[in-house]
Formats: sequence, structure tokens, C-alpha cells
Amino acid sequence: MHQPSNAVCSETVKICGKQRAVYVYIMSAGFDPGTGLGPRLRLAREERQLSVRELARRIGCSASLISQIERGVSVPSVGVLYSLAAELDSSLDHLLFGADSRRPAGVAGVAGADPGDPAGVAGAGPGGGPVSAAPGIVQRAGCRNIIDLASGVRWERLTPGADAMTDFLEVIYAPGGHSTDERRPLRHDGHEYGLVISGMLQANVGFESYELGPGDSIAFDSSTPHEYLNKTGDPVHAVWVVVHSEPGRA
Repeated sequence: MHQPSNAVCSETVKICGKQRAVYVYIMSAGFDPGTGLGPRLRLAREERQLSVRELARRIGCSASLISQIERGVSVPSVGVLYSLAAELDSSLDHLLFGADSRRPAGVAGVAGADPGDPAGVAGAGPGGGPVSAAPGIVQRAGCRNIIDLASGVRWERLTPGADAMTDFLEVIYAPGGHSTDERRPLRHDGHEYGLVISGMLQANVGFESYELGPGDSIAFDSSTPHEYLNKTGDPVHAVWVVVHSEPGRA
């Protein structure tokens, strides 16, 4: 069985009559604890008056993993991250990068957002420009928000600011990387679209399995059980989009 380089075996558990190893992931060299994932997770949990043990029970992981994530000594897998966001009614952008977890109702962020000010004049500065500019429309390659998740997956956000309705990412799967170290298929809100740029990615969606190579794309309802695996010795680079059904959903 492949063991990722940033994992150590902490214990074994019996699943369906077979003894399985449980791995605890340590921070990769590229992970920046300054992203604040741990403190934001703790705050979201406490706002919902959940203990570490109760949150762990609800999403099906160990209490020690939740504690380690909150203290910044471990990172979640993609599967655990989605489960945390869904259980805490938070967006991925909020947990990972500190964006507002919900889009304010009725605010479009452009001229005309105020029904009494269709031209956006009230918030305009000299010459009609806004007092404080919204994030730009270009995301430079060298300035992306990046996070290295467990199980050999890196997410690089491709939008210059948070988007409550859409996750737009470059996803990199290291050799042997997969979407969830628990090997439980993901299910979450939204519709997702993926395009493989380089490498070979195995996508298991529902009862079907697909091998995706450079230029291949995939689209499906994210509530369908799915997982991704890189079974090769080369990294996989892909562009992924998840469009949510409502703001702030994960």
C-alpha cells in the first residue's frame, strides 16, 4: 500500500473485518500555518457550540485529528475538509482563506447594488470611481492563494478574490495522491467541472471509473459519490470548477 511521504502511521483500526492503518499527516514544506485554517475551524466549531469530539463524530473522523488541525500541526484531506465545511455550514474559501462564509444578501458588489442608488453614485469617489476598489479581475500566477492538503493534493485558487458561488482551482495531485486518505468517496453541494492539463488522473464517479489524460474533461453533479486518484509516478495538473447551488455552500 502506498504511504504518502508526509504521513506517519499512528494506529490501526478494524474496518469490515480487516485491520487498516490510520495515518496522521504532518505539514508539508509548502504548507503555511499562517493561512489560519486551524483558528477559523475552531471559531466555526465554537460558534455552533460543538465539542471537538462531537464534530469528529458527526463527520466520521477522530477527535485527535480535529484537534491537530485546529492547532495547526496536521492538515485535512480533501474529503475531511468538505465534511467540515458542510457540517459547519461554511464555505471552503472561508475555512481556507478567511473569506466571508456567506455572501451578504442583496449585495452584488457593483454599481446598482443599492436599489436607491442604481448608478452607484453614493459610494463613488472623485470622478465617479469607487471609494475602495473591489478585487481586480486578474489573478497573477505568482500570487495565488495556495494550500497543501493531506493525501498529496495541492489547491491553488485561480480567482483574485473570494467567490461565494464558485470554487475555481488549479489542483495538483502528487504521485500517489488522492482526494481522500480515508478512501471514502466525496459527496458535496454543487456541480463540478474538471479539465486535466497534464498527467493521468483516475476519476471514480458513482459506479464508473474513468482514466483522464491531458485535454480530457469531466462534468457531473457533485452529490454523486466521487473520488480522484493519481496512480502514476508523475504529478497531475488539472483545472477544477465547482459551482454551488447557493452562496457559501460546500
